[in-house]
This record gives sequence, structure tokens and C-alpha cells, in this order.
Amino acid sequence: MVLLTPKFVQRVSLFVSFGGLISTFVTTFLPLWKTMNSDLNEMENWYEGLWHMCIYTEEVGIHCKAFESFLALPPDTLASRVFMCISIVTGLLGVLAAFFGLEGVQIGAGRERMKRTLLILGGVLIWVSGITTLAAVSLMAYIMVVKFWDENLPDVMPRWEFGEAMFSAWFSGLLLVVGGTFLFVAVCMGDHEAKLQSQILAGNQEHRPRTQHYRKTEIL
Repeated sequence: MVLLTPKFVQRVSLFVSFGGLISTFVTTFLPLWKTMNSDLNEMENWYEGLWHMCIYTEEVGIHCKAFESFLALPPDTLASRVFMCISIVTGLLGVLAAFFGLEGVQIGAGRERMKRTLLILGGVLIWVSGITTLAAVSLMAYIMVVKFWDENLPDVMPRWEFGEAMFSAWFSGLLLVVGGTFLFVAVCMGDHEAKLQSQILAGNQEHRPRTQHYRKTEIL
């Protein structure tokens, strides 16, 4: 298709990656990773994120409190927080590298080798960002499921369940992985296009008609 050019795929991948990065950043600070509702008091809902714990009641509304100690965090929350911070940093660096490697961006214009390297670097960093996001949310989901079905806990004890932020994190991670993959596809398409152009140029040079050289003679 005519629309599927390397330039078009580069811009689509950057748009998808940027959307995944923004969603990852917002999800990281949402206090909606875990949710819990006690059967003893249905009017009270608990929410927990990577940075805050909140409680919602009809009388007071929502009240949040930040975790006081970094080292006192549960292992899954601590690991997920570290993974999400790594995801934000690598995703931001990847988007910046991919932006400067786009066709049409004047910075580094004429340096195709450097632009290709920036696109590959951006794709790798965005891939790392997506994988760390998926690792963070998957780890927390696994620990939550294990604790939910723990037979040693009494049945009346409330248990944490998946919050909306976890589904947002899965979606963000998938967007970043897809965006990084599209960057690799754009690089392969650019290499294929450059190879075709070099073959066409070489073929034109081979079929170029040879000019005849006549020896100049003098008539005495």
C-alpha cells in the first residue's frame, strides 16, 4: 500500500509510544491499583496504589495518605514502583531518540546512518519501557491472586482485588511494546527501500548507452 511508507510507520509508532508513555505516567501515580470492600461495612471502600492508600466513605468522601517509609513497603509494591519508574525514564528517552530519528526532522538532516541508529535505540528503549510496565502490573496481579486464594486466611477477612489502574497499566505496556515494534518495522522498511533504490540506480548505470569516441584525424 502507498500509505505504508517508512515515514508513515515512523510517525504512527511515535504516536502510539507517546500515548503509552503518557498513560504509564498517569497510571503510576493513581491510587487505584488495588481495591477492597469489606462485607462488614459496605459503605467503606479502600484503595491502594504505589504511592498512596485511600479510603472512601459517604460521610467524609475520599481521604488519601502517602506511604511514609520506602523500605517499609510490601515487596510487590516496592518492586512495582521501581519497575514503573524505570519504565517512565526509558520510555521518555526512547520517545526522544525516536523523534530525532524521524524522517523530516531537521536535526541531523542528511545523516541517515545516525537517524537509523536513533530509531533502533528508541525502539529498544520503548520496548524496555513496555516490558517493565507489564512486569510491574503482572507481578502485583500474581501476588494479589495468590493472597486472594490463600486458604490460611479466614473467609471473613477482606481481600484486595484488581483496580482500574492495573488494567490501564496492562494497556499502557502493550502500547509501548507495539510502538517499539513499529519502530523496528520502520527501520526494516527503510533498509529495504534504500536497497531497492541502490539496485535501480545500479541497473540504470549498467544500461546507460556508451558514448562513441572518434579518433580525430587530420587531412593533409
